[in-house]
Order: sequence, then structure tokens, then C-alpha cells
Amino acid sequence: MVRVRVLVVEDEPAIAELIAIHLRHAGFEAVLAASAEQAQAALDAVLPDLVLLDWMLPGATGVELTRRWRQAPRSRELPILLLTARAEEKDKIAGLDAGADDYLIKPFSPGELLARIRAVLRRRAPMASDTVIEMAGLRLDPSTRRVHHGTTECRLGPTEFKLLHYLMTHPEHVHSRPQLLDRVWGDHVFIEERTVDVHIKRLREALQPVDCAQWIETVRGMGYRITHKGAP
Repeated sequence: MVRVRVLVVEDEPAIAELIAIHLRHAGFEAVLAASAEQAQAALDAVLPDLVLLDWMLPGATGVELTRRWRQAPRSRELPILLLTARAEEKDKIAGLDAGADDYLIKPFSPGELLARIRAVLRRRAPMASDTVIEMAGLRLDPSTRRVHHGTTECRLGPTEFKLLHYLMTHPEHVHSRPQLLDRVWGDHVFIEERTVDVHIKRLREALQPVDCAQWIETVRGMGYRITHKGAP
């Protein structure tokens, strides 16, 4: 699987590097930023899968950055975990009210940090987890990269697999072509929007033998969604 990209925003070099070492050892990709300006530049370049955000930073606080990112459409759903030495309840409330998904008080153990990251990813970024997804008999297993309907395996290419995975983790939602390009192909990948149509067609062909092709619906003028309403 593609490694989960974590943006570590921490102005203490020793702490930042220690966090990065533990992340890389656990299989994550770690990108470091030491200030609010660097964090914004890193986020503008490539949208990460999750941000570990220190409260006190040069240029702006982590709470201010969280509010800013929550207000921007591109980063509105970005999972954010605040790191801080502030242990008072009012500070925790302020961080969560700003839009942080979780709050971790320093000092913390590597085990607790990784557990919190996995928990946030499960809640906010199902594409990053290995959780098996099932929908009316269609079973997708990210860890083995296999899709089954009953005992029949569906043969999907890598892109069709990622596309189905994203659709199944967001059932009934309509996704525009730009949204699918961003979430499935990757942020800042410049390819034609019609590429989505090609892979949707291939995905339907792969699901045809198990009578699930009709689940991938075209919503005229808007995009695509997956629905199993009316499925046996």
C-alpha cells in the first residue's frame, strides 16, 4: 500500500526528528516543518494524510493553523492531532473547538502517539486503514488487495481498486471528477478529468461478472457514487 504521509509541525528539532523516526519505523512517511509558514507551504505543495501539529510555533499557533485549515475547502477534512504541553482542560477544549481531531499532551510515549494516529485515521481517513469493507456481499480487503462477492474474486487493477475502496468508504455520496482525482490519484496530480471516466468504465467491467456494475452510478452533471439500493 501507499504509505500514509504525516506532516509533523514541530519547532523543536530534537522532538521533531524523534517523532519522525518513530513514524518511519511504523511504516509512515514523515515530512517535517518547523514553523507555521513552513507548514502552510508543505500543505500547499502536497496535502498530507494527517498532521501532527504543535501548539506553539513561530508565526502562528497550532490552534490558529487548525482554524485556518478547517475553513479552507481543500484542507477541511484534513485529520489534525494537536501536540502540546498545555494540560489544562480549557486548553484542550480550545484545541478541539478549533477543529482538531485529537489532543496529545507532552511528554507522550511513541506507543500512545501511534495509537492516537491510527485512531484518527480510522475515524477521518478510512482510505489509510486496512479495515475490511463490506457492502451487500461485496467484500474489499485492503491488506490483501482483493475484492470478493461471495466466493467469486473480482479482478481489479491498482487504480480501480483504489477507486472502489474510496467509493465504498463513502457510500451514497456523489463525488465529482476533481474530488476523485484528488482523493484517489493524489493531490496535485495533473491529469485529465476524463481519466476518471475511463477507470469508472474499467471498474464497472470488473464488477460485471458478480452483477455489481450497476452499483456505480453516474449522476449527470455532478459525478459518480456507489449505491447498493435494490441489490439482492
